[in-house]
Amino acid sequence: MRHTKGHSANRRSHHALKNRALTTSPEGTVHPRHRVVLEGGTYRGRTLLNKKASRTDRRTAKTKSEGKAKK
Repeated sequence: MRHTKGHSANRRSHHALKNRALTTSPEGTVHPRHRVVLEGGTYRGRTLLNKKASRTDRRTAKTKSEGKAKK
């Protein structure tokens, strides 16, 4: 069934890209809402990521604990 240009335009009006909702943390970093701030490792005022433990340290600790569990 055929539809008018107006119907097509009304449908396409909802296809526009929307701006991302950004917020500023107490440290002053701008980040997307409901995401952990990677610089400080905080979310909702709580520290979730340990800055001192690097990514490789966490990987080696994980592989060591998995090796012990297999024995």
